[in-house]
Amino acid sequence: MADIAMSRQGQRVFFKQGTVLKIVVLLLLIALIVLPLIRTVLFTLRPDVIGAWGDVLSGRLSTNLFYKPLKNTLLIGLIVSTGCVLLGGFLAWLVVMTNVPYRRTIGVMATLPFMIPSFAAALAWGTLFRNDRVGGQIGWFQGLGFDVPDWLAWGMVPTLIVLTLHYFSLAFTIIAAALATVNSDLVEAAQIVGAKGRRILMGIILPVTTPALVAAGSLCFAGAVSNFATPALLGLPVRMQTLSTRLFGMIEVGQVGRGYVIGILLVIISGIFLWAGNRVVSGRRSYATITGKGGRAKRFDLRGARWPLFAVAMVFLLASTVVPVIVLLASSFAPSSANLFSGWTAHYWIGASNPSFAQGVPGIVYNADIVRALMVTLSLGLAVAFTGMIVGLLASYTTARYREGWASAAITQISFLPLLVPGIAFGAAYIAYLGAPIGPFPALYGTFALLVIAGTAYLLPFSVQTGRAVIQQVGGELEESARLTGAGFLRRLGAITVPLAIRGLAAGGILIFVKIIRDLSLVVLLFTPTMPVLSVLAYRYASEGFGQFANAITVVILTISIVATLIANRLQAKSQPWLKD
Repeated sequence: MADIAMSRQGQRVFFKQGTVLKIVVLLLLIALIVLPLIRTVLFTLRPDVIGAWGDVLSGRLSTNLFYKPLKNTLLIGLIVSTGCVLLGGFLAWLVVMTNVPYRRTIGVMATLPFMIPSFAAALAWGTLFRNDRVGGQIGWFQGLGFDVPDWLAWGMVPTLIVLTLHYFSLAFTIIAAALATVNSDLVEAAQIVGAKGRRILMGIILPVTTPALVAAGSLCFAGAVSNFATPALLGLPVRMQTLSTRLFGMIEVGQVGRGYVIGILLVIISGIFLWAGNRVVSGRRSYATITGKGGRAKRFDLRGARWPLFAVAMVFLLASTVVPVIVLLASSFAPSSANLFSGWTAHYWIGASNPSFAQGVPGIVYNADIVRALMVTLSLGLAVAFTGMIVGLLASYTTARYREGWASAAITQISFLPLLVPGIAFGAAYIAYLGAPIGPFPALYGTFALLVIAGTAYLLPFSVQTGRAVIQQVGGELEESARLTGAGFLRRLGAITVPLAIRGLAAGGILIFVKIIRDLSLVVLLFTPTMPVLSVLAYRYASEGFGQFANAITVVILTISIVATLIANRLQAKSQPWLKD
């Protein structure tokens, strides 16, 4: 039965204020996020497909289809998450709680690796360490005469190193923010009673920052197990499979049912570990560290260890930020990876087709496929940024202004559901959802519309989080005054909320733009020759042995990403409390 209430003008209305908006937003989120996942599950339960469950879980091929990739996936997730927490926590401790030299420089550089796509770091690793095990070009070190062992060139070890150097910045950001809130009185009290630095670290700082450590580890685990690019580039050449690469392979060869089953299991695994992390944190009564007292953060005096620890930090930071960019840029000019810094040519950028060079493939400027992919990628980024801002604004506005009721709670939960779904599994879900006709609606596979819809849904958590932050900065009394004068919802939103929050919304839109143009895992299954994107094109060139073209395309993606991110940071004018004195 519809709710009946009284308006401020004394008229009877059939719905409470905001109810219609809640229903509209909830239905939109269900269509974007819930239905694709349900459609995937239902597809695997069809009579002609349900056997895929047995094939994956208990068939004679189940070891190769699921259990070996599962073992590799869990191993990668556990080691990478542990390494990220240790490395990110170490750098956060240096920046926030010590007098290490150039704290600000370390703090800024520690946030940069996540801006660099993981496939860029994987390509850089291959350019340096690739050996002749799988044929094709050799890397720079083997070109210098070093015998690069297989375990360093391919497989598990390089995958672990690259993913740890990629995701540790996520752990750093979370842990640094938590350390910045630790009450200095706790540290000073321990020092008064004679506690040493190690005792303070283990007995006070680590316990009170447990939520941040668990959150960082959980997110890094989820990112590592869902990553497709790095294990595909560094593991597939030596037949090292993870669940994400196995999912991709199944759909590529037409075994869609098995692929969807693996995708569902991958979602379940990611969800279980994120749920377990939340349970660990919620099992303790309180982690409160911010009280009505407390002053400046207490910094530990490193004394003679200041410069050695600074050097250690810079080794990791340079390896994760500066070195990959230099290697990729040099490789885009070098005739081969073995001669990385000699014999440079601009052919891979501006060269015309020459049958005697690079098998006749023209440089980026004259390559119609790459130019088209650039246009599609930029258009995709702009479209997803725009639609993401709109949907995110509606969802965040609804939950911020009308918090009561089950609908608001459902909107909040559904809007963050894509965080639990690995990108490649989400792409597979959208193939099952919109890859075939639905009633009068045609199939969208291979269309620009499918890329935009899938990208908008997948990045919705980021757009909602950005929208929520800016909506909360706009006082509700402004809209209430406009409503009393008879202004409708769209009028209030367009004349008051959006103009006042435009800088934050624009910054959020730019960050969504950056995320989608450098994403590979989501779009790798949605890629078609008629609708190419730069990230997949770079992966295809690398897989086919055209490393220089792949690296040149990646440099283009990096340039666009860095410029856009700097603009977004300028608009947001974010403060980093751990860098303040």
